[in-house]
Amino acid sequence: MKLKEDLNPMLLLLFHLMVWIYTFVTFLPSYVLGLVSRQDGVVCNHEEERAKRVKVYSSLKHPEGPYRAFSVSDRLIATPHPGVDTVDKLFEYTVTRFAHRDCLGTREVISEEDERQSDGKVFKKLVLGEYHWLSYEEVFTAASQLGSGLVALGQQPKTNIAIFCETRAEWIIAAQACFMYNFPLITIYSTLGGPAIAHGLNETEVTHIITSSELLQTKLKAILMQVPQLQHIILVDNTLPSGSSYPRDISVHTMAAVQKLGVKPENAGRERTQPLPSDMAVVMYTSGSTGIPKGVMISHSNIMATITGMADRVQELNEDDIYIGYLPLAHILELCAELVCLCFGCRIGYSSPQTLSDQSTKIKKGTKGDISVLQPTVLAAVPEIMDRIYKNVMNKVEEMNFFQRTLFILAYNYKLEQLAKGKSTPLCDKLVFKKIRSVLGGRIRALLSGGAPLSAATQRFINVCFCCPVGQGYGMTETSGAGTICERWDLGTGRVGGPLICSEFKLKDWVEGGYRSSDKPYPRGEILIGGPSVTMGYFKREAKEQEEFFEDENGQRWFCTGDIGEFHEDGCLKIIDRKKDLVKLQAGEYVSLGKVEAVLKNCPLVDNICVYANSEETYVIGFVVPSQKHLQALADQYSIKGSWEELCNSKAMEELVLKAIAEAAVTAQLERFEVPRKIRLCPDPWTPETGLVTDAFKLKRRQLKMHYQDDIERMYGGK
Repeated sequence: MKLKEDLNPMLLLLFHLMVWIYTFVTFLPSYVLGLVSRQDGVVCNHEEERAKRVKVYSSLKHPEGPYRAFSVSDRLIATPHPGVDTVDKLFEYTVTRFAHRDCLGTREVISEEDERQSDGKVFKKLVLGEYHWLSYEEVFTAASQLGSGLVALGQQPKTNIAIFCETRAEWIIAAQACFMYNFPLITIYSTLGGPAIAHGLNETEVTHIITSSELLQTKLKAILMQVPQLQHIILVDNTLPSGSSYPRDISVHTMAAVQKLGVKPENAGRERTQPLPSDMAVVMYTSGSTGIPKGVMISHSNIMATITGMADRVQELNEDDIYIGYLPLAHILELCAELVCLCFGCRIGYSSPQTLSDQSTKIKKGTKGDISVLQPTVLAAVPEIMDRIYKNVMNKVEEMNFFQRTLFILAYNYKLEQLAKGKSTPLCDKLVFKKIRSVLGGRIRALLSGGAPLSAATQRFINVCFCCPVGQGYGMTETSGAGTICERWDLGTGRVGGPLICSEFKLKDWVEGGYRSSDKPYPRGEILIGGPSVTMGYFKREAKEQEEFFEDENGQRWFCTGDIGEFHEDGCLKIIDRKKDLVKLQAGEYVSLGKVEAVLKNCPLVDNICVYANSEETYVIGFVVPSQKHLQALADQYSIKGSWEELCNSKAMEELVLKAIAEAAVTAQLERFEVPRKIRLCPDPWTPETGLVTDAFKLKRRQLKMHYQDDIERMYGGK
């Protein structure tokens, strides 16, 4: 939907007159007294000046870098406080400051009901109550007891232990226990399939695993025979499955029972082995978007450097903030975000994608989702989730009557203009955008985006409708999540900010792709990240490690990201391509698959898209998960009948969607060879459970190719 539209000049004049009268009456005294300041995350004039300043230190004679934040032109910073150099020390330090404040919150489950749909399918629906909180001191005590109990069960320092669990308070408690007692924590996504889970457990040779009753029954139990070294299973939800039998001599314990074991005098009196900064804290398995998941070895010093860098960039956090945790804690974005929140004494309330909003799949109709009850002030999200919110709101705007729709467009465009000038829009926020803000609880004042590029349209939508800044970040598991984060007063879109104080960047020429640090107007090249946040490498993958990690003459570690970036005059980085996503067609043209997908996802008919290209062919094809609402409307327009599956398999519908995609491509100024010539409409959405996308909703290209191999052959003229 286009928000810049030709509207009745009288309506436009009337709207601006209302805004000016309100501003004059309400804010003139403040301007006279010089008291105007930042409100609700909106940028004011002095912050507009800060947004324009240069953010990095780099020699003009060396456009390849290194690029550093100005405040650390001499040296990178790796610890937040003197002597606080491991994750366990940091949490102890935090507990001394916020001991009795609320720390981790879990929502009470009042009842669980079965709801039968019209098609006969039965879905479980939850009725949930209020959040119940553990204080910082209670979390510390619980973690200490659990760590002591694990020692009593035979877990040894510097010996791996796995956590295979959904995001919840017990996940962080277990992690803090492992950090305290120097147990390297093996994190595995709860959505991975059996072979990937077994691979991670066998490769790291764990004897103890922390999981939930549901995951034990649905996933772990089926592969226990494939993990011969496993001896102990600890269940976080404190319910032992009845009537279950397990192979060999595997023992199953509740987390509460292990904690009780830890407080016994003979166990509680043991001296714990504290980790050194160089000790491994986490082996984090990647989501496997390019094949078998790789275990990234992350030391305590790596995590501390990342926390230091992120805390410096988001220092406006305080103990009054509430963060909602729902993304996978096995992902570096969520783990780092929560650890940083804990540094500032924030409260973390837990949720899940199935209970997050009032419309979530497990929330009983008429009851409140987690975000409505918790009303968080800080939120982390991946672009896929924000794109969905953007499309849903825009769909509702299209359904408004003429007056409502006109008011929304006027307010939206007016606020865009005011944001560009660094000014607030209190009238628009209260009259027009208040209801939209309530979708995220109504109190969000900061939103962190990571995992993939966020489109400019979606970012501006969040700025306008949710009245908060969006801090795009760039990092990866191999750099402990550290890299860049946009400053909250940065008005730009499509960029990921400047380097954190714990990391520095270089641009390496990629001649084959046509990117060089000598390019004008901006230096471009493959992004290399260096500093104390760069991890120890890959677990038992020395060859792969040597390909992507290296040390310079000063002993500093660097990681070759494979992403292509450019640095702007103010020091902000923009990701413009990815080496692995670049395919050379038969005629010699290079196609950036990620770039094409990012553009075409803005087409209303497209919910998700995977672009595919074969170097032996002359054109691009695509797989599209269509928007059910828009596809049905298109079918009705052309009198095409059928079920959802029949519409997706219809050649006529394929041609109509292909035409719409081609129009969107022309509007976005894609090259002719970048536009898919053939597509396949996919009736089933791609979710982490299908194995076709990661937990961060990144495309798993290898799995998608295998899944649609027959369609690829058909579209390329094969069988």
